[in-house]
Amino acid sequence: MSISSDEVNFLVYRYLQESGFSHSAFTFGIESHISQSNINGALVPPAALISIIQKGLQYVEAEVSINEDGTLFDGRPIESLSLIDAVMPDVVQTRQQVYRDKLAQQQAASASSTSGTAGAKNGENAANGEENGAHNLPSEHERNASNLLISLRVCESHSKNGHGVHGVGVGVCAFTRLCVSRSGDSTARIWNLSESSSGGSTQLVLRHCIREGGQDVPSNKDVTSLDWNSEGTLLATGSYDGFARIWTKDGNLASTLGQHKGPIFALKWNKKGNFILSAGVDKTTIIWDAHTGEAKQQFPFHSAPALDVDWQSNNTFASCSTDMCIHVCKLGQDRPVKTFQGHTNEVNAIKWDPTGSLLASCSDDMTLKLWSMKQDTCVHDLQAHSKEIYTIKWSPTGPGTNNPNANLMLASASFDSTVRLWDAERGACIHTLTRHQEPVYSVAFSPDGRHLASGSFDKCVHIWNTQSGALVNSYRGTGGIFEVCWNSTGDKVGASASDGSVCVLDLRK
Repeated sequence: MSISSDEVNFLVYRYLQESGFSHSAFTFGIESHISQSNINGALVPPAALISIIQKGLQYVEAEVSINEDGTLFDGRPIESLSLIDAVMPDVVQTRQQVYRDKLAQQQAASASSTSGTAGAKNGENAANGEENGAHNLPSEHERNASNLLISLRVCESHSKNGHGVHGVGVGVCAFTRLCVSRSGDSTARIWNLSESSSGGSTQLVLRHCIREGGQDVPSNKDVTSLDWNSEGTLLATGSYDGFARIWTKDGNLASTLGQHKGPIFALKWNKKGNFILSAGVDKTTIIWDAHTGEAKQQFPFHSAPALDVDWQSNNTFASCSTDMCIHVCKLGQDRPVKTFQGHTNEVNAIKWDPTGSLLASCSDDMTLKLWSMKQDTCVHDLQAHSKEIYTIKWSPTGPGTNNPNANLMLASASFDSTVRLWDAERGACIHTLTRHQEPVYSVAFSPDGRHLASGSFDKCVHIWNTQSGALVNSYRGTGGIFEVCWNSTGDKVGASASDGSVCVLDLRK
């Protein structure tokens, strides 16, 4: 048996990425020199660390269940070991003694039981309805989930056909008949979901390559971000290799944008479609000319990695960072036009409301804050979540939207396994959505704002009614859900999972 520190470090690094701890993974990768190892990450399957730990756990359980001479232990355990139990000293001897004692108690209880016990048990089962299968009837939401599963269109996994997934799984972004996904296998993929396509979805593979020795070779770096332009004709991608790229909807590479010194964490098109905005670990944000591929201006105002960006207008944007600051910058200005301070931990995401009047931010300090350009302090400091808030989304409702008569709402997703819906004007929580069992990584409003999709590491996608807070539908996938999005007509939801799968749920069926 041979185990090197490089191998252990790589598996830990991958586990952090797959669990959504992208910032911790980046720091760990730097300190452990992951980039200098000769391990080909594309060949390592998802959840490798968990898989090898499970095998070790099964070995310890086998030790508990088998005597030294290879015969089956009389008190073979019926309960599995926890990971902490398995690493305790003398676990084999301790557990075997526990099961000897339990077996002795069971034998004593059996000897003292009467012959009428069996008849009583049979009567109890009939009374509880188990003979008629009453305990196996699915709940209302489970039946809905089954209906969704039947009508589910599964896009081929990134982990199939030799495209190993490494990193944080895959992600999707808003789509019409074309759905796009990103992955840790250094590819993005455009899926054609048109109803007329026969035999399932077709795909275009966008391979992210770098120039090496005069040849284009796969970068073997995660694709971190995706965004279509407003017309749906061009796709921008950001990567851990430090390059942003622009692709046509036919899958052709139009431009490679290179000025960041390190991974790109976020990028966005402006509404006009002439500029792309990117944020990187190099502490800077850059506005790119989408036509020429040149950097129009680089903004070096953060003192730590920039995590997210969002346009307020076609030439003004906000950025947030692990430095706990939010800067509002404008093309042509050499200083931020506004700086918001108030968070006490890194700021994970920022979003302008549909009119560009209010800026929402969420942080590892467990708070959600609303800011206005008219004042320096936050308009609302919303403190209801009990763990880190990973992301936020505004509803497409209220003034300046296609749904002007509906109230504006804000959704927040947290590691406390809940989603909250907020009335932005009052700064009050309208609904707390509590059906998830693990951290929630993504939320998305339907185009009419009447429904909200949420995705969690518990492998579930939930569809909620935003007015009542009621759970409308559920789907359970095969991996932790990292991103969800709606199509433009509001009848399909795309979801990406940690095991490399990309699913589209047809809500009409």
